[in-house]
Amino acid sequence: MFVAEILKTKGNAVFSIAPDLTVAQACAELEQKRVGALVVCDGERVAGVFSERDVVRALAGDGAAALTRPVSAYMTEQVIFAEPREEMAILMSRMTDRRIRHLPVMSDARLVGVISIGDVVKCQIAEHAREAESLRSYIAAG
Repeated sequence: MFVAEILKTKGNAVFSIAPDLTVAQACAELEQKRVGALVVCDGERVAGVFSERDVVRALAGDGAAALTRPVSAYMTEQVIFAEPREEMAILMSRMTDRRIRHLPVMSDARLVGVISIGDVVKCQIAEHAREAESLRSYIAAG
């Protein structure tokens, strides 16, 4: 299965924030949107990703003072992207190797979605269920 197929199923909504938003404001967005990461955009440019993991690191490093600082101080700047034509196996490997849980999806230099590790796992489970059902049908027909 390809990234584009997952985006068709889950939708291509991207929740983004500006780099000057405070960590506290970003936390409120994470909660409100019920997501684990937000794409940090400076205009049309993807500047980083701000995740729950970044919140923990900010608080562990700077305590409560981190909440008043901008997300740009704590966001992950080295963004790893996915492309719509990539296969799930490649994404699983990339996410596991790099220990990341969210990949913004870019197509023609444009942000078109975000894939999470949960999306990848859900896809894999559905694919295995389809294969198992096909095998059951084949055996029952034989």
